[in-house]
Amino acid sequence: MKKEQYNPGDRVVLPPYGVGVVHGIHTKKVAGDDHDYYQVEFPNGTSKAFVPVNAPQSVGLRPALSESELPEIMGRLKSGKVSLPRQWAARHRKVTEILASGDPYRIANLAAELRRWDDERGLPDLDRQAYARSIKLLGDEISEVLQADQKEIRTMLEGAWDSKAN
Repeated sequence: MKKEQYNPGDRVVLPPYGVGVVHGIHTKKVAGDDHDYYQVEFPNGTSKAFVPVNAPQSVGLRPALSESELPEIMGRLKSGKVSLPRQWAARHRKVTEILASGDPYRIANLAAELRRWDDERGLPDLDRQAYARSIKLLGDEISEVLQADQKEIRTMLEGAWDSKAN
């Protein structure tokens, strides 16, 4: 796996916190040794995280979506698929793993699958919560990319489902 390097000002995503901005690299002493950490700050201004420079992927840090990636995300929302177990405990484990991954492509596929399940037979509470969480995670990141408010993003996401899959 390629080691990702980040610079101050880079937009990144840190599951489960969401989109943040790298504000620099700080050295901290841990167990007597100096270690470098990316300082990531989040929009609310009160939250920040320190992510190891030598292994940012170990905590899921990744570059935020770019505008050029949105058509793929929207396509997956429209017709993405993921195989989900019918048994609720196994399904809950898989859904939780996908959401925790922070991968917007997997989350879009999950949202599409849960949407299909809801249309076909309705969703039980845990699946309905997972569906809402998937839409929130995608909506938060897409709103940062497009600098749009959540209502506009929700309309855009609903538009992906309203148009029939080819």
